[in-house]
Amino acid sequence: MYKINNFTICPFAPPSHSFLPMIPTICCKGNIIDFATPRVMGILNITPDSFYDGGRYTSDKLLLAQAEKMLDEGADFIDIGAMSSRPGAEELAEDAELSRLLPAVRALVRHFPQAVLSADTYRAAVARAAVQEGVQIINDISGGLFDPKLPAAIAQMGVPYIIMHLQGTPQTMQQNPQYDDVVRTVYNSLVQRAQNYREMGVKDIIIDPGFGFGKTIAHNYLLLQHLDRFALTGLPLMVGLSRKSMIYKALDTTPDQALNGTSVLHTIALLKGAHLLRVHDVAPAKEAIKLTGLMK
Repeated sequence: MYKINNFTICPFAPPSHSFLPMIPTICCKGNIIDFATPRVMGILNITPDSFYDGGRYTSDKLLLAQAEKMLDEGADFIDIGAMSSRPGAEELAEDAELSRLLPAVRALVRHFPQAVLSADTYRAAVARAAVQEGVQIINDISGGLFDPKLPAAIAQMGVPYIIMHLQGTPQTMQQNPQYDDVVRTVYNSLVQRAQNYREMGVKDIIIDPGFGFGKTIAHNYLLLQHLDRFALTGLPLMVGLSRKSMIYKALDTTPDQALNGTSVLHTIALLKGAHLLRVHDVAPAKEAIKLTGLMK
């Protein structure tokens, strides 16, 4: 690993002279999933306080109906969140997170055994319990910083690991976030951690710049403008833009009115190399992928 203009150059991407296509893959329980065509991860929050859909899926009937809708619309993965990470959200006790998450995972595995499930957690104990119940991917908003035991647990379990960049905590992250160079800082942080976790034995890593997590609106749009730099790491690149404040605050609307803006930013992200869209609305995201694919 070395640096050019203070950007860490990582070993994940093929050399510039390589004739091999740079198509990243992950392995979920022995099944290779490639990102030759971008994928969609549907968000299924089972929390009462998430910024957009909190409290909507409080029963098995509602949970399963939403999961079925997302799968029918073409979701490749379903990401289950049992603890809100919206700005200012209170931290949930571990046993409370488990008591929300595990029954939902069991219901989804029972009704949709072919679905590829992700658990949105930063705790090693929760991740282990979720994988034992059938979860195949762990999505960690802290990128391994909140629970140092989690990367080692991921390596031991052999599941793909989504590492996101976050400055601060959900409780503090939007209290005047500052960077000398947000693109360089986020990029180098993700690459360095990915390298560290690879050395620990984590085989499949997806990176996420963490839009809205310890960033101002201006920071978010700088990251989006330079997203193609992240795509050059050779790692699958996930973006979570769906209905976020960088859209609805910029347009002076609300999360409920932010679908059109979400589709616009998804289109930009795809054209800049995003491999995975994490979304509330699967069908519009699939349409964005299909239409941008016609330009290649």
